[in-house]
Amino acid sequence: METFIVLDTETTNSIDDPIMYDIGWAVIDEEEKVLVTRSFVVEEVFMNLELMASAYYAEKRSMYWDDIEDGSRVMAPLFEIRKQLKEDCERYNVQFICAHNARFDSRSTRLTQRYLTKSAYRYFMPYGIEIWDSLKMARKAFANDEAYTAFCDEHNYYTARGQKRYTAEILYRFLTGNNDFQESHTGLEDVMIEKEIVFACFERGVINGKLYD
Repeated sequence: METFIVLDTETTNSIDDPIMYDIGWAVIDEEEKVLVTRSFVVEEVFMNLELMASAYYAEKRSMYWDDIEDGSRVMAPLFEIRKQLKEDCERYNVQFICAHNARFDSRSTRLTQRYLTKSAYRYFMPYGIEIWDSLKMARKAFANDEAYTAFCDEHNYYTARGQKRYTAEILYRFLTGNNDFQESHTGLEDVMIEKEIVFACFERGVINGKLYD
């Protein structure tokens, strides 16, 4: 392993057919150094008021405008965002792209690409790049971790079926010891906590997180 990307999307429309309006990523090396970060707002989606009305975090729209104005986020057409991701993968020799619940993020990028191009272009992720899932990794890395089990017991972090939960927010609370931590639910900010989960999985011996084995 040399260099990889952690990526996160925020979406509108529905859970089953997510359309992304926010995408962030960080290029990271094996020594945990962040080489570059990107934070984009998808212009065609964000400027569609009807589509954005169904966004789960629609109330944050004014915050996004503030960030765009101060330069901390860039609003750009999907074509330019995809081009930047491809360029970063090539420039930094990226080995894989990782997301927490990568099945969802992979679907949101793909459906957004198809929706905005009327299926003229069907795939957003650069060709040949492996997709990894840190949620899948965490389920392996922390399943038998006694400290994590005790943490879940203490705070009742279980599903309705009695299974331990492995959300990025809960995992980060465990790793930092800060049970008051609240996930931002914005692309780049969530990436910066999810990268810590990836390295925690590596430390526990889980060094392969391919979404599709």
